[in-house]
Amino acid sequence: MAKAHTVPAIKDMKGGTEPIVALTAYDHPTSRMLDEAGVDVILVGDSLGMVVLGYPNTLSVTMDEMIHHTRAVSRAANRALVVGDMPFMSYQSSEDDAVKNAGRFLGEAGAQAVKLEGAGDSILGIIRRLVEVGVPVMGHLGLTPQSVNAFGGFKGQGKDPESAKRIQEEAVRLEEVGAFAIVLESIPAEVAKTITETIGIPTIGIGSGLHCDGQILVTEDILGLTEQPPPFAKAYAALRPDARSAAERYVSEVKSRTFPEA
Repeated sequence: MAKAHTVPAIKDMKGGTEPIVALTAYDHPTSRMLDEAGVDVILVGDSLGMVVLGYPNTLSVTMDEMIHHTRAVSRAANRALVVGDMPFMSYQSSEDDAVKNAGRFLGEAGAQAVKLEGAGDSILGIIRRLVEVGVPVMGHLGLTPQSVNAFGGFKGQGKDPESAKRIQEEAVRLEEVGAFAIVLESIPAEVAKTITETIGIPTIGIGSGLHCDGQILVTEDILGLTEQPPPFAKAYAALRPDARSAAERYVSEVKSRTFPEA
């Protein structure tokens, strides 16, 4: 069965009446659940490091870890577009490294596209090269987690006129080098609105207001599984206390020998 959502299909949703819906997944059952729920894009984010692996940020995530989890997600996604997040220093060092590692996402892991952070001159050259060799690229601007040390923490971006203008210009450049969509993270809604109205490729917001062409959140945040979700996230369930309660009941029944039943 052909996928319902390909890269061209996502690009065609730009400015449409139906926003793009994106969520993260790091494993097979979550991917299948999101696919069945009608999610358009599944991002295997390097947020894997913080959400699943217990790292303090995304910088410690390796290519092998990303490939391992992306393979699990891809095997379950029959209709959603799967995008693999290229981890820190898997593409920044050289164009050749970027091509090799992006190729692993598509060839080994079954993703249909990759995501890169930033829009400096070297990154733009890398994106251009990836697109030339047939790797679809999603950009990422604003709060780019791989730059957490340069930002001095997970801080919103684009709040002053100078930085807002820079992000707007970067979005235009990303479109020019061939990115098919851009994640806009933690920037003011009006800045995201201006970018969305200026460029011809979809914007997917996270903590950037309602004017983007789509929205993305971390799945564990919407399920209520994280202890300290970001302020822009919304929990649509409260699974953490329910899951803990279930585990506590199991512990109690095993300890008291009431499970398993005779």
